[in-house]
Amino acid sequence: MNKSATRYFSSKQEKAVAKTIKGNVVPNSGAIRFGAGDVQLDDWLVECKTKTTPSKSMSIQREWLEKNEEETFSLGKHHSALCFDFGDLQNSQRYYILSEREFKRLLEIERRERDEENE
Repeated sequence: MNKSATRYFSSKQEKAVAKTIKGNVVPNSGAIRFGAGDVQLDDWLVECKTKTTPSKSMSIQREWLEKNEEETFSLGKHHSALCFDFGDLQNSQRYYILSEREFKRLLEIERRERDEENE
């Protein structure tokens, strides 16, 4: 698979993620050596990974997660996530990987909101 085809699929995914989460695509994120993440929001940095053909599995690299956390810190952001899909552009469900610390923070927010509703 040539790089331009890979970049095509990555670009489509990044734009879709940015639109969905109301963030901004990082220009040339994969083309520059120290480009940070693929999609940014005020306090979040999201790294995006996709397949170039529909697949039933996706290998997640520890390096992706560690690099995104380092870049999140270096940009002064507080939250990071890895977004991935299985390469089916038409019906692709995207998934987000969070650290346990981040997941627990979201659970606490949900609990507080539920408690406020029940008051």
